[in-house]
Amino acid sequence: MDAVRTAVMNNRFTAIVEEASAIMYRTAHTTFVKLVQDYQCAIATAAGEIFAYPGQSGVNSFIGLPLQATVERLLEIGIEEGDCFLTNDPFSTDGLVTHMMDVTMLRPIFFGGRLMAFAWGFVHASDIGGAVPGSISPAFTEVFQEGLRIRPVKLYKAGVLNEDVRTLFLDNSRIPDDLWGDLKAMLSALQSMDRRFRQLCDAYGADVVEEGMQDVLDFAEAKARGVIASIPDGVYEFGDYLEGLEPGQHTYIRTSMKVKGDSLGFDFTGTDPQIPAAYNYVSGARTHPYTVQAFLYYLLTVEPDAPRNAGLLRPIAMHAPRGTVINAEFPAAGGSRVAASTRVYDTMLGCLQQAVAGGLSAAGPGMSAVIVLSARDPRTGKRQVSVINPLCGGGGGRSVCDGVDAIDSRSGYLRSVPTEIIEVETMLFVRANRLLKDSYSAGRYRSGAALVMEMENTDAEATMTIRGMNRFAFRPWGVAGGHPGRLAEVTINPGTPGEQVLERVTVLKLKRDDVIRLVTPAGGGFGDPLERDLAAIESDLRREMLSAEAATRDYGVAFALDGSIDRSGTETLRAARRSSTSPPVFTMGPERDAYDGIWPDHVRAQFATSALNRPQAHRQLLVDAVRQRLTTAGGTVTPGTLERVLDEEAVKLSGPNVLH
Repeated sequence: MDAVRTAVMNNRFTAIVEEASAIMYRTAHTTFVKLVQDYQCAIATAAGEIFAYPGQSGVNSFIGLPLQATVERLLEIGIEEGDCFLTNDPFSTDGLVTHMMDVTMLRPIFFGGRLMAFAWGFVHASDIGGAVPGSISPAFTEVFQEGLRIRPVKLYKAGVLNEDVRTLFLDNSRIPDDLWGDLKAMLSALQSMDRRFRQLCDAYGADVVEEGMQDVLDFAEAKARGVIASIPDGVYEFGDYLEGLEPGQHTYIRTSMKVKGDSLGFDFTGTDPQIPAAYNYVSGARTHPYTVQAFLYYLLTVEPDAPRNAGLLRPIAMHAPRGTVINAEFPAAGGSRVAASTRVYDTMLGCLQQAVAGGLSAAGPGMSAVIVLSARDPRTGKRQVSVINPLCGGGGGRSVCDGVDAIDSRSGYLRSVPTEIIEVETMLFVRANRLLKDSYSAGRYRSGAALVMEMENTDAEATMTIRGMNRFAFRPWGVAGGHPGRLAEVTINPGTPGEQVLERVTVLKLKRDDVIRLVTPAGGGFGDPLERDLAAIESDLRREMLSAEAATRDYGVAFALDGSIDRSGTETLRAARRSSTSPPVFTMGPERDAYDGIWPDHVRAQFATSALNRPQAHRQLLVDAVRQRLTTAGGTVTPGTLERVLDEEAVKLSGPNVLH
């Protein structure tokens, strides 16, 4: 590998994809693409390994996305110059598409008659049909409810548009003109990558460019191996829960991280089977960046100048058993798969917290919720599907600084939609969009603040869906004595006789003047709150984000008669509160502690593994029955009790002659 040539090629490749990403951003039609920026593009080798990925705009969680299975399918179909393939099928692409709303295109790039690369792109389509506007409801149980699903097919054949494919796709959308506008933006980006890549081949020669593609992949791999080698060898494990639609429906996700030398493996054995809700996704047979997102972010934090490509994934092995919620099988619903991937992120962060000296961060809010509204367009009078905003919550406290207000690192690439745009494009009046006072989770480094969003419907009716909502039951965990975070809240018509508190939103019908108030979670705190710097506390007090009562309760702050901090009194109060014992690594919160008293981690992992080995036809009914029965019983579940009850409930579901 020539160092100078590799650097030059990496810069040239990066410039190509950054330009294409900017084209998509500036020419898209829907709010979710042009403002929220849920889109991206990249270039892959002819074998399907992404070697250049943007970093300035768009989604950054798909670095190194696995194209290989899809490329094999395209070769079977037949590839020629001028082709452009379209798909939105997670199953036939084996995880290239993570949910059906991510409409994906691949354009082969030829030079001198030789297949050199693939231009790849996706946009999150705001509607592809299905049972609800926006195509996504967490309550969906099968992929068939989520709209039209298309295996890889030629949208363009040798440069000629296949009108049948175009109309088939658009005829199933509630917003066909906007959808086609987004797809044309993606086509423009793919054409730009094709043109710029061929110009590069003209300038340097095809062989040099092809060698450069492999060099930048090798360079990224070397960077990743260097970071992994700095982590102590060992096995680090962590489990957390994805909350279901009904109380008590908690889906267990378990991550084991094994570090050995400059290689690393993630094993998700012990994760629950796929569920009859839209939280599933397909991660396939290869290491998937969406699943190992937390570790990719850690790599790029330590090595920010590393090339953004699939080489980062080469030292990382991944095993996600087929049929689990994070590697689901047909016909699992997956529109709201962000909820599951967010919890995977938390479990991986829990592993890293144990492995990296000094730790990294407390849990973030654990939620990435997207609001979609179907109502009358105030300008045309037609029904419209609009994305209102992504909501996350306060980021977790970090090992060296506070968390970020209203957002966390996992979803930081998603942009907020300005209030003015919401009110122009929809019939909603935004009554509040603000930070919540006293929502910081205490720690030496506190969390960011939770967000309050309150909206009033001014039209006769509207339909709202919100995907990705979570953390209503189990708090984001704190670290090293930091407090656990706050839970999410949803209230309809707050402060009125008709006030109603909801567990979450799936599909909500709003009448005129109905008000919905959403309060996000906030992540956990990091470190002992009694060690928090008084100047930082004074700043929070001065900004009126922390009350004096909370400062005394959480941080042991004493106040003088004039309202200022009494430093001597504070030290006395803190000294009286300090404990001689070290705090636990994780503070899960009272709700999770109570649940762990019934379901110890090792037993919950055994439950998931045993259930996955049972017949698929009754698997989820069996899981629900056993979970409800043993949780209601209230005692600590033992391995023996678990297997006995599994067999008893299997007999009830399948008959006395079918146990396994």
